[in-house]
Amino acid sequence: MTEDFPPEDQTPGTDATPPVTPDETADTDVDLSAAVAELTGDLQRVQAEYVNYKRRVDRDRDVARQRGIESVITDLLPVLDGIDGAKAHDELTGGTKLIADEVAKVTAKYGLEAYGAVGDEFDPQIHEALMHVHVPGYSVTTCTQIFQTGYRLGGRVIRPARVAVTDASEEPAGAAQEQDDSVPDDPGSLTD
Repeated sequence: MTEDFPPEDQTPGTDATPPVTPDETADTDVDLSAAVAELTGDLQRVQAEYVNYKRRVDRDRDVARQRGIESVITDLLPVLDGIDGAKAHDELTGGTKLIADEVAKVTAKYGLEAYGAVGDEFDPQIHEALMHVHVPGYSVTTCTQIFQTGYRLGGRVIRPARVAVTDASEEPAGAAQEQDDSVPDDPGSLTD
């Protein structure tokens, strides 16, 4: 058996390192301060990256949720058109009326908004003009007939309203009909 003894030049409890001078202590303090500053900067960068990552993930999650809602609502648009057609012909009664009301509640809950009415000012950003008609008496380009209701979801147009439009005219409302219905007194004036 061998016993471990300290080397002869060192006695237990004594330090073998040489004494530290004040200049060396100051250098060590500067080195430690620089290391602390560097590590603090690294920590702040990592924390900022994490906060940005979390924001990006939350934003992406919200966008994915909104796209999912938009996809389902877009698939429901033909159903909503059928419900509108049935309402126009007073064919919604009993259970079908209850179902139509529930569909309207659910779509409104998710932010679906119908738009497009006769008399609305034509806006090419939200209306699709399918036909142009001449109707006097309007001061601005106006929707005179709605073929298909438009829908917005959260302020974003998911389907434009399909409409017939008329341009602004200076004529009063009854003047054009008087001109169209009038027959010239001289039939020879129709040919040149």
